[in-house]
Amino acid sequence: MLSGLRVLEIGHFVAAPFCTRLLGDLGADIIKIEPHSGDPVRQWGESIDGHSLWWSMHARNKKSIALDLKHPKSIAIVKKLIANCDVLVENFRPGQLARLGLPPEVLRAERPDLIIAHISGYGQTGPDRNKASFGMIGEAVGGLRYLTNHPPGTTDLPPSRVGVSIGDSISGLYAAFGIMAALWQRDRNAGDRMGRTVDVALNESVLSMMEGMLPEYGALGKIKQPTGGGIATAAPTNAYLSKDRQWILIGANSEPLFAKLAQLMNRPDLLESPDYANNRKRVLNAARLDSEISEWTTQHSSDELVGLLDGADIPNCKAYTAEDCARDRQFRARGMIREVDDPHFKSPVLHAGIVPHIPESPGVTWWVGPDIGQHTDEVLSNLLGMAANDIALLRTEGVIR
Repeated sequence: MLSGLRVLEIGHFVAAPFCTRLLGDLGADIIKIEPHSGDPVRQWGESIDGHSLWWSMHARNKKSIALDLKHPKSIAIVKKLIANCDVLVENFRPGQLARLGLPPEVLRAERPDLIIAHISGYGQTGPDRNKASFGMIGEAVGGLRYLTNHPPGTTDLPPSRVGVSIGDSISGLYAAFGIMAALWQRDRNAGDRMGRTVDVALNESVLSMMEGMLPEYGALGKIKQPTGGGIATAAPTNAYLSKDRQWILIGANSEPLFAKLAQLMNRPDLLESPDYANNRKRVLNAARLDSEISEWTTQHSSDELVGLLDGADIPNCKAYTAEDCARDRQFRARGMIREVDDPHFKSPVLHAGIVPHIPESPGVTWWVGPDIGQHTDEVLSNLLGMAANDIALLRTEGVIR
């Protein structure tokens, strides 16, 4: 879908690289600039013989060139690359590119219609623009970390992390969406051929996901509280323990679904109770209702529960582990679990598939996460037309790896 679009990534860690991975999955030509030591994510997670398994997917479909951005000749190379790119994605602190000699006016002197996407902790403007941040900070400032907890008074443990770098990933998604909107306006029909700036902040990206939290506070002064595994606006919806100590999620919060669940549990009295007469009443008495449901679920194994609930057409699922995801028939049928050959490993690596599904033009994993600077010579020679001797000299001078 994005064949012919060329994107330069000057990113590290998660947010900007996630954005460009999404674009690369759909066919964009991604050129990733790395320091000679490589993106730090190369050292994250489990590895085999020093090669990160996460990196295999995180940097797939990207060309890696290794530049020392503190060297003046590297900046000259970046300018030449910009002249051949539609988009620049970066996630340095605000102003860092300018300090390197690459402010917007210099970049757009090379490519006037360049789309520049900045991803930062607090955005490019405002009193906190220069504060240090990571995804976890964006999640905290955006209100998510307060909510990823059990109800107040039930535990003194710290609020749980979601389990992945969700703040970074949401920011990357918003950046990709903003880039495509800017390209649409630039290129549609005759297009206005204007360069545009996409300014994405981690904290704002998270805050935008917080549903009714702000309207409820503004109108009622109500501070949304953690609810553990439940939902504050609907019941019953929670995770329930099975006889074999597996968590089964059950969503039966509409009137027909609650009736089906009560029948399945052989508990007609639940339907007759005024405390459970409608969703609002069930929410007020959710803790007691969850206890009633748990008494039933702990009498059955997880497989039995899934079978019973599926038979009654009630939304349910075991809380999947990585193994469950890898074996799931629906994921497999739709290509969301893919076995990809990676030269760094003896056996194929499992990758998540490509989202969104576009049947008419499906995305492809052309190659896995590259080595540091694997494509330096290719990009400099094929795209910028540099001679082999000039490239060798740059390597001798420490400009490239």
